[in-house]
Amino acid sequence: MNQTKLGSFIEACINVLIGFTINFCANLLILPYFGFHELTLSTNFKIGLAFTVVSVTRSYVIRRWFNARLHQAAIKLSGGRGS
Repeated sequence: MNQTKLGSFIEACINVLIGFTINFCANLLILPYFGFHELTLSTNFKIGLAFTVVSVTRSYVIRRWFNARLHQAAIKLSGGRGS
């Protein structure tokens, strides 16, 4: 069974939202150790948001690519009879 494009998008968004939350908190703890002492919550949020857009796009494209590849593999295994 193939995942719909909307389903792929929702899955990617939930995955990235969880990752964003973890990374936002981690950045507050880790970045000061690397000299980023002037980072405000707002700046940290904006940086995280930019990477989140990239991550959602990446997750969605990869999910759709794998979904298509799995569908093609299923057709080949069934003797070439696609739906």
